[in-house]
Amino acid sequence: MANNDQQPPWGRKKRPQTPEEFIAQLIKKVQDYFSESKKPRSGDDEPSSQRGPTNPFSIIGKVLILALIVVILQGAYQSFYKVAPNEVGVVLRFGEYNRTAEPGLHLKIPYLEHLYKVNVRQIQKLEFGFRSTQGGQRSSFESRAYDMESLMLTADTNVINVAWIVQYRINDPINYLFKVQDVKQAVFDLSESVTRRIVGNMDFDYVLSNRDLLAAAVRDELQRELTFLETGVDLVAVQFQDINPPDPVKPAFNEVNEADQDMKRLVNEAEEQYNRVIPAARGNALKIVEEAYGYAKERINDAEGAAARFLDILKEYRNAPEVTRKRMYLETMQRALPSVETVYVIDEGQQGPLPLLNLRSAAKPPVQDGQ
Repeated sequence: MANNDQQPPWGRKKRPQTPEEFIAQLIKKVQDYFSESKKPRSGDDEPSSQRGPTNPFSIIGKVLILALIVVILQGAYQSFYKVAPNEVGVVLRFGEYNRTAEPGLHLKIPYLEHLYKVNVRQIQKLEFGFRSTQGGQRSSFESRAYDMESLMLTADTNVINVAWIVQYRINDPINYLFKVQDVKQAVFDLSESVTRRIVGNMDFDYVLSNRDLLAAAVRDELQRELTFLETGVDLVAVQFQDINPPDPVKPAFNEVNEADQDMKRLVNEAEEQYNRVIPAARGNALKIVEEAYGYAKERINDAEGAAARFLDILKEYRNAPEVTRKRMYLETMQRALPSVETVYVIDEGQQGPLPLLNLRSAAKPPVQDGQ
């Protein structure tokens, strides 16, 4: 017996490769069956007008059989479904949640179970105060028609223009599908409400200079609101793209910024002058105080030394008054005579003083003019 695999290609019967081809061939065979039933049989030369009336029940039965075949084939086709790698499948049976299908090929009961596919890895983005009109490396934005989204009132009753984006991802497909009717609109409304409330509790200057803190506060509060409403989404990022005053007040705002910069510059210059002069003055004052302490210590030490010397001399004078007196006289003359230029010796018997030859002044060289 010959093997079918060894038959040549022209002798092999073509078989359907996919379920769609199988269904198409089956429908074609049914159509051929009905078309053949309408043709006259061979050998029957009697015209159709002379035959008896056609039985309507047979036609209805054929139609019902055909409909039943179509329903069965469609149910068989719908029994299989495929979930992509970035999706999960939520299966309902009689309208009630039954199971969650992971990525891959699965089977379900046709006509009794319904499938919802949810992309849980795609990051969705909402834009506030502007819209992206062109993506890619050179993105373009349009913000003129979205002033009502971006204009906000701060705590100090100033108007500010805020543009930001919110990125989120689905983390609970069941809540995403059945707890909130329009999750995207809910995220949009909540983000706008939370941002306006937080900006309304801050001053104008604080909002301008603390963009990261503002984004963190909006993200935390918005995530709490979304979790409370069971929307089934997690925030990925909240980023503030542009925070500026409105266009009509930008010139005045720029002037205020320039004045503020000038004030800061003058304050910095004054602080620099202060840091340069005050430490020098403090150093000089400390130097004077230390010199005064040193001078006072020196005078006290000199006074104490002189008092101690006087007490020592007094002690010696009490022991030998004559010797001590003569010694004090000689020491005084020894200190005084070197600075005396003319010495007079007066004798008791002489009427006038006798000059003593000054040998030191004679030994000195004469002073020349110009020196």
